[in-house]
Amino acid sequence: FLGPNFTESYCWPPIARGCDVLAISHQGNDPLLYIPPLLTFLQSESCYKSLPNRSGPLALIVCPGWKKAQLVFELLKIYSRFSRPLHPMLIIVGQKKEEARDIRIHRGCEVIVTTPYSLLRLFEHHSLLFLRLCHLIFDEIEVLFSEASEQVFTILDYYKKTITIEERLYSPHQIVAVGTCWNKHITELLKEFMNDPYIVITSMEEASIYGNVQQVVQLCLNSERIAVLLRILDLTPKHIEKTLIFTSTTSETEMVHQALRSNSVFSVEIHKEKEFSFEYALQHWSSGTRVVLVLTDDCMQSLGITDATCVIHFSFPSSPRIFGQRLQNMSDNFHNVIEKGSCVDQEHTKARSVLFLTENDACCALGVLRYLERAETEIPRELYDFTARVLEAEEEKKFARPLCTYLKTLGICKNRRVCADRHHINVQTDMPDKIIPTLGCVTVVPLHIINATNYFGRIIDKQKDQYAILAEEINDYFKKPSNKVSVEKVERLALYGLYEEALFHRVQVVEFSPKEEEKFFNVTIKYIDEGRISQVESHQLLQLPARFQCLPPQAVEFIVCSVKPIDNEIEWNPRVTSHIYHKIKGNPHEAKIVLTLGNTVWVEPMVRVTRLSNLKTSVNEYNVRSEILSMGLGTDNPEHIEQLQKL
Repeated sequence: FLGPNFTESYCWPPIARGCDVLAISHQGNDPLLYIPPLLTFLQSESCYKSLPNRSGPLALIVCPGWKKAQLVFELLKIYSRFSRPLHPMLIIVGQKKEEARDIRIHRGCEVIVTTPYSLLRLFEHHSLLFLRLCHLIFDEIEVLFSEASEQVFTILDYYKKTITIEERLYSPHQIVAVGTCWNKHITELLKEFMNDPYIVITSMEEASIYGNVQQVVQLCLNSERIAVLLRILDLTPKHIEKTLIFTSTTSETEMVHQALRSNSVFSVEIHKEKEFSFEYALQHWSSGTRVVLVLTDDCMQSLGITDATCVIHFSFPSSPRIFGQRLQNMSDNFHNVIEKGSCVDQEHTKARSVLFLTENDACCALGVLRYLERAETEIPRELYDFTARVLEAEEEKKFARPLCTYLKTLGICKNRRVCADRHHINVQTDMPDKIIPTLGCVTVVPLHIINATNYFGRIIDKQKDQYAILAEEINDYFKKPSNKVSVEKVERLALYGLYEEALFHRVQVVEFSPKEEEKFFNVTIKYIDEGRISQVESHQLLQLPARFQCLPPQAVEFIVCSVKPIDNEIEWNPRVTSHIYHKIKGNPHEAKIVLTLGNTVWVEPMVRVTRLSNLKTSVNEYNVRSEILSMGLGTDNPEHIEQLQKL
């Protein structure tokens, strides 16, 4: 351990002293921003002597989902080994009331890691949960506010009521919120629930949102930028006196400077080839008159300006870091939103940022839109139209990508703007395979379980199961030792045989990277009749006769539709997946196909049917969807298929 990083060096001291802290940073999703200083404070047992003498947590860490909560809990266990015993607990509660009621907080448990929904369900049956609570930590605060703002404010209200009673007057009370970007609800968190908070924002573009910098986007053609710039300067209010115009090259700086001079706008040009002008520019800048500087990004640090009132991005910034550095030139005029009587109306702000967006910057349009949405600024209709066209163009580039997993399993992709996979129908790829029925009832055998609703397996032909016949022939063939011939030269996408768990399988080589000196090497293979992917050593692959390669791959992807995880989660809790895995793997089920795309089949219902031969009848053991719902960790998703059909 080399010591705290830049953000940690600012966050750790105030958190370790028990202060309220808000931290916004590019590393804001790292739990180590708060775990070490929190553990440090928890060592001071004397601070908690005034608390009621009963069990209950001293600290609650609220995470945006079960996956992040699991990570935080594991880190907490690692770093608390060298502290006094804290007995941390990870609590994820489903919608079954008896589950929350039956949870017992371990004696001596001083830290609980949970999610907002789980915490409120727990609180319904454990009303004294907040009685000893001193530290309330929010991990990834921007995600919590965007996904569960109502629940977060309910938790804050409970906490505020708890710490304001007379008995808690001399005990610690601390709120810590960390995240990667600003959210509109953070202002209320700072003003209504935090007491004289330390605000650490290491990302200058996010600091400008906190500082209420007026953000303006100017859409124009690249050839029209000079005309638009002159119009902006002509309309600049009188109180804006100090303007910086950023360009990307020396020649562009000179071009803008000449254009301004030709239109009677006095300006000073600064770039690395005119270093002698730095002193003159700074003298002119500090003169107090209306000043316009035209400069390149590499001059910012040398000038050290912090009191600009307007920054014009004539050239689009090359990165978010450069964008933030440009905005830093106005930092003296950033607004402090937590000052009493402060006004956050952007019309009254002293700092303004004008961003030129041309046809050459199309790839950045989505990022600009997301930023403006967080800044709650007025967004021109043209920008929405422009980004829609950009998004459509980006989707067309994903023509060869697989259909998005979240779109398939949930009917929606929350991260569509940044997701690498396809979100539209590709007629060639998504045409149903000839061997797969498009509608009707079928018998399916799940063999590879990805999660609670997504599996790979086979469709069984009740009349004549071709694969069962083939599998028997393959096993009979390889029983003869002389037929077990190892492959000498492995080829990508070729089919081979593989012996595993007393059975022989057909496998396809997906990827391998042999080194010259290695005789044996690892090979990534796909079991074409089961759907799973694995790694084996090259010498394990066996030559597969052509007659065993004729039958098409039998693995089909099944998705049980109209059910999704609770609490706006996009990943299934492992408890559900494990339960479904042990119930369905390898067992035949009756399923009704409602949609087929490519090699993927959506089914509802999917039922395990047991035939009672003595009574010449059958009974339904369970419905997979109902089984998921009964665990309290899944909920109805009625729009699932409807969303897919819209594609």
